[in-house]
Amino acid sequence: MTIKEMAEACGWKLLAGEEGTDAPVDGCYIGDLLSWVMARALSGNVWLTVMGNVNAIAVAALTDVAGVVLAEDAALDEAAKARADLQGIPVYTCPENLYETALKVAGQLNG
Repeated sequence: MTIKEMAEACGWKLLAGEEGTDAPVDGCYIGDLLSWVMARALSGNVWLTVMGNVNAIAVAALTDVAGVVLAEDAALDEAAKARADLQGIPVYTCPENLYETALKVAGQLNG
């Protein structure tokens, strides 16, 4: 399943990084402490967070996650949007909290 397909199934809204929406998703990582995510998120994961700054985009690029989902309608700042667009890192938003979002992701991965 691609991040775009998962986003459509989960009802997420794309904020940036449209060029990368064909990336395959094979897992999920949840976290907001960037150094922790950097050490533990895996390539192909969808990363669920509330961190919408340029440092989060750098971590997404470093870990090669399939995309970032900002839960609880967390904001993506302009510098982060520009960087995500430049690097083709899909960033989505959704109104649900991290737990509810993770359940949707699990449903898509295991369904």
